[in-house]
Amino acid sequence: QVQLVESGGGLVQAGGSLRLSCSASGRTFSSYAMGWFRQAPGKEREFVAAISNYGKSSYYADSVKGRFTISRNNAKNTVYLQMNSLEPEDTAVYYCAAGSTSGIGFSYYSDSTPYIYWGQGTQVTVSS
Repeated sequence: QVQLVESGGGLVQAGGSLRLSCSASGRTFSSYAMGWFRQAPGKEREFVAAISNYGKSSYYADSVKGRFTISRNNAKNTVYLQMNSLEPEDTAVYYCAAGSTSGIGFSYYSDSTPYIYWGQGTQVTVSS
């Protein structure tokens, strides 16, 4: 069992930055791929970014590529999402998720199916 707790959300002006953190319980953090997803009001949950279990591979949605960076520190059981050049369209609840590493590639990591454990989410609001 893995418990995930997100933090770092808040209100920021367009063009600003935030860093989200997701802390995981348990001793097997390095066994899991980690992903960030988001859900805006009235919209479906969507993939944001993912990173393989040892951080060798990372994947991004086109909408955030070049602005967001995912990273992880397995010694601290934490995954991060650095968000720069934020836009009002980035406003959403952001969720981190831990999942299986049995697949490879963007199509695998960007789908929610491999993700077993989910956090409660943290609100990010970007004002124009």
